[in-house]
This record gives sequence, C-alpha cells and structure tokens, in this order.
Amino acid sequence: MISVDEALSHLFSLVAPLEAESAPLQDACGRVLAETVTARRDQPPFSASAMDGYAVQSSDAVPGARLSVIGEAAAGHGFAGGLSQGQAVRIFTGAPVPDGADRVVIQEDVTREGNTITLGDQLDDGPHIRRKGTDFSVGDAMKAPRRLTPSDVALLAAMNVPRVMVARKPVVALISTGDELVMPGEDPGPDQIIASNTFGLKAMLEQLGASARLLPIARDNTASLETAFDLAEGADLVVTIGGASVGDHDLVGDVAASLGMERSFYKVRMRPGKPLMAGRMGQAAMVGLPGNPVSAMVCGHVFLAPMIRLMLGLGAAPAPRRSARLAQDIDKGGPREHYMRATVADDTILAEDRQDSSLLSVLARANALMIRPPDDAPRAKGETIEYIPI
Repeated sequence: MISVDEALSHLFSLVAPLEAESAPLQDACGRVLAETVTARRDQPPFSASAMDGYAVQSSDAVPGARLSVIGEAAAGHGFAGGLSQGQAVRIFTGAPVPDGADRVVIQEDVTREGNTITLGDQLDDGPHIRRKGTDFSVGDAMKAPRRLTPSDVALLAAMNVPRVMVARKPVVALISTGDELVMPGEDPGPDQIIASNTFGLKAMLEQLGASARLLPIARDNTASLETAFDLAEGADLVVTIGGASVGDHDLVGDVAASLGMERSFYKVRMRPGKPLMAGRMGQAAMVGLPGNPVSAMVCGHVFLAPMIRLMLGLGAAPAPRRSARLAQDIDKGGPREHYMRATVADDTILAEDRQDSSLLSVLARANALMIRPPDDAPRAKGETIEYIPI
C-alpha cells in the first residue's frame, strides 16, 4: 500500500491542464479563467455625481451663497456646456460632472426659487464626485487562473469584456458496478440496493467545474464492464465505483487491464478507501473507487477533486485543509490515515460516533473530514487537528 500523498502524486501524473475555450460572459460564472483579461475602459468613464444636488465650483460652496442654475445633468444625459463662477447645474446621481465644476452640493442643503439657488447655513464636507477611473482604468487586469465568481462576472462586464477564455470542463464518465445495484426510482429485488455513489460524485464533480456523465450500471460480468468502458469513450477521466477489490466478483481491474489500462497503483494506506486503483486507459485517466458509499465520497474529496482542479489549471495541490480544536478526547489512531466524518462549529470539531463506511446519513450530517495521521497518538480535548471542509 502507498500513502495518500504518494497516491496523489501518481494521480497528478495521470492528468494535465486542459485547453482553453471561449465562453460568453453570461455563461462564465463558476468557470476557471484561463487567460488574463484587461479592462477596455475606465470606470467610471467620466467623473460622476455620487448624489442628487447641484454641481458648483468649490469656491462658491459657502453658506448662504446665491447661484444661477444654467442647466441640468442626468444619468445618460450630461450637460453640454461648461460652468463658471456663480453658476450651478442641477445634477442627479450618476450624471457626468460638468466642465468647471468640482463639487456637488446635496439637494438637502439647497433652497431653489426659479433658476436661483441659495445654499444653506451648514454644508456637508462634499465633494460627492466619483472621479474618472476610481474603480479601475483601461489596462487594469483580472489575472488567470481563477474561478470566476458572480462579483468577477459583474466586474468583467463593467470592463466591457463580452467573452472570456476559460478552461474546458473535464469530462468525467462515472460507472457504478455490481449485480446488487438498481437506479433510484426502480424497484430493487430482495438482494439489491439503490445506486447512490454516482449521484453524489456527479454532484461533487459538477460543483467543482467538471461535466460528469452518469453511465448505465455495469453488471458483474466481463461483457457488461466492457460495454461500460466503451460508453466512456471520449472522457478525460473514467471513474468506476465498486469491483476494485480482490473478491471473485471484483472484475474491474482485470477487465480494465485487458482493455489496455496501464496501472499506476492499487491500494492506499487510508480509511475509508483502501481499495483504490488508478492508471491510464488510452487518452483518459482511470480511477477505480471502492464501492462503499462513504468510501467513494471520501475518495472523491481527497483524490478526484484535486485532479479536477489540476485539469482546470488551478495547480496540483491536495484538498485544502483547515484546523480546529478538538471538542473531545480521542483514542489512539490506527495504522492507516483516517478521514473521520465530523462537524465543525465555533472553531471546534466533533467526530461522529459512528464511522462505518456504509453510513451515508452520517456523511450527510457532517461538514468536515477530520484527518488522523497513521498511528496517531491519543489526542486531548482542545488540541488542534486538521480537517477537510466538505
């Protein structure tokens, strides 16, 4: 068996960053920006009023001053002329500030009679002008790579960028294996269960930015598995769930080998998830996950997610870890690295009492995988321990 770190190193060698493709901005949220983008205009593109009021020269902005109103400026409709001493322009939020003005007196500080205004006895500090280029200027860059957020998309739109180059979504083919499985909504026989792993993994992978294809269940015979692998043609990553152990009905490894898989490793010193297999099948990477639901999902967080991030151009790195204080004492750990379902709240972490790898309800309650290194010593309440958020 190899360590988790060694397994990750092998997995990273099986994949590479994918090519970039052009995407319209409205479809870019959640995608990974592949090429740096620069602003095509200043923002604001002109000095604009930040308030409703009157544009004046700052030398005229004194209590009690009387000024002549010579025009109006609104958003999208600026005042065409210039402004001299003793003059004012009625202005609204977002309107261009007229030439000659360098101050906006808010309308609450003004009394108007016809085309004359009188400034109040007390004026606020002003100037209530958003200067040209205050937000960003032509040539300012949004650097790649980065996963685009809604705020990023808004910024790119303001930069007048209609399309961006993003990493192509990795295509992942998901194959559940086993005679015991039926799809959700079907009527299972007395010896059957519902296939859940591929649904959880599909949701996880697509949340990360991949495009996941859920293939028909492969039965425990060579012909069915060969058909499933044929259907996975064109995927960047093929993931099988179940059938990767050494039982009489665990045929995935042998069938994959007969189809040309070059095995990279088999078995990882971790719990849950020991019977993990990986290699290459033609142009695709192939990962064989264990069949227990929690094992498959844990391996998804620990192994598949970092592979997807690498393929999206975000670098080769393990799943991000954080630290929290133990909410209770815990006994000595076992010989394998243990990823325990746990709950983090108020900077403390509490491991679930039940850690059986078949218990999806426990996984659904958890928001963290608490990590215990191999042969970890007993830990006391209040000690710091690492975890992966899930």
